[in-house]
Amino acid sequence: MSAGAPRIATTTAEEVLERAVDDRALRTAPASIAAVCERGEVRGVRTHGHPRADDGATTSRDTVFRIASMSKSFLSATVLALRDAGSLDLHAPITEYLPAVRARHRGADAVLTGDLLLSNRSGLGEDNAWADRNLGASRAEIAALFAEGVRLSAAPGTTYQYSNLGQSLLGAAVEAVTGQGVEEVVRETLLVPLGLTRTSHSADGYPSETLAGGFRTFDDGASFRPEPYVRTGALGCIGSMFSTVDDIATWMWFLGSAFTDEPLAPGVLAPASRIEMQQPRTPIAVPSGMFDGRDLAGAGYGYGLFVEEDRRFGRIVQHSGGLPGFSSHMRWHAATGVGVVAFGNSDEFGARRVAGTALHEVLDRIDAPSAVVQPWPETVTAAQSIDAAILEGRGAADYPFLADHVHDDVPPDIRDSRLAAHIAAIGGICAVQRPFAERVTEAATEAELRWRIGGERADLRVEVRLVGVPRPLVQGLTVTVIEHGETRTADEVPSAAERHRILLAGE
Repeated sequence: MSAGAPRIATTTAEEVLERAVDDRALRTAPASIAAVCERGEVRGVRTHGHPRADDGATTSRDTVFRIASMSKSFLSATVLALRDAGSLDLHAPITEYLPAVRARHRGADAVLTGDLLLSNRSGLGEDNAWADRNLGASRAEIAALFAEGVRLSAAPGTTYQYSNLGQSLLGAAVEAVTGQGVEEVVRETLLVPLGLTRTSHSADGYPSETLAGGFRTFDDGASFRPEPYVRTGALGCIGSMFSTVDDIATWMWFLGSAFTDEPLAPGVLAPASRIEMQQPRTPIAVPSGMFDGRDLAGAGYGYGLFVEEDRRFGRIVQHSGGLPGFSSHMRWHAATGVGVVAFGNSDEFGARRVAGTALHEVLDRIDAPSAVVQPWPETVTAAQSIDAAILEGRGAADYPFLADHVHDDVPPDIRDSRLAAHIAAIGGICAVQRPFAERVTEAATEAELRWRIGGERADLRVEVRLVGVPRPLVQGLTVTVIEHGETRTADEVPSAAERHRILLAGE
């Protein structure tokens, strides 16, 4: 199915970015850039300042910023590509590839697997401050730490903890099974085939005038101190990359297009594997300051990506990057392919806040659906047939496509009496109904459908749920009274499913 994203006008994108890149963001970084993207295409850009904090070049779409931990999405995709090729088993102990690794929890040996490491639930504790300053540690130094034995701060598989050190083990495993540096494997697996020519693990090779230098401020932007690039080494695979807004726009759509019927570059990484990356595997408590106060129903860490479940807009996938001197963020809306990327060359820039504000506003401006759902043909056929039966006044015993147990759960005579009471409550069913497709209100999944039957004083809301046996049948059928113009009763909690875009057969 197509994502069906509305076209975003350049003026809309630029207006949104004007508000998102606010005074706070502008004063806390010598240079910054933010872009609204739609299905891989940049629709609008806001640039600011001078990348070297001097009177030289001004920030442009070609300016290269360090993207830091956004690199983890590239590492994860590479690991999954090797998994798909049969070279790596994510559920095998990491010692199968790195025999010298030792981990202990409460005095006992612990088993770490690729799945646990990629999804940040290995038990290795949060280590951002340490990892930032040890990004350039040699492979021998990091290997020695693991050989001596790392200590877990939680039992493996039990809780979310963001571990750079843990994810770096996957980079080492990539090197063990390929015999190449992990950076080269990422380049050959992803960067070259996707044409991401402006993305690299090293600053080498970029013209100096295109590179943003790093800076720090300790007085809210009144002054800036140059911050040399943190060196890259054994931990580089989790945070050393550089890129541009256009390359990241392509990367976001490469990942996001997996949810459509026309995924970008299916030969580079299977769409199913990309969807795996964007599934919340490790729950993260909400509300949480790490999500900037968003109204979320839930959140989690997938493989190299954070996944948010926004109460209004549904699934949003994102990842930040932060190193001394840099702040970066990318985020996209799974249902539409609309995304935002933001870079600033100061760790006080707040790229996550900027990008989050911009994406939420642009989705609101285009009234974005929370998801795109195409019900099974059997779901639609069953719903239309039951709709016809109700409108014709037939008894429940004659409803088609019901599983055998449905009449056991609610006998036909009971169902008929309840329906009669509902019809009386709405003042009778209107003689003229709109076409069925116009009365459909919600589809939480492909196996469910809700629709409205108009009444004189209120409406009926009918819902069917099918079971996915080879010949799907209705396993659940409910009828509820709702007010005109409403889709739920007063005591029902709103859900993102109310804003799903529903594609019936032929649309």
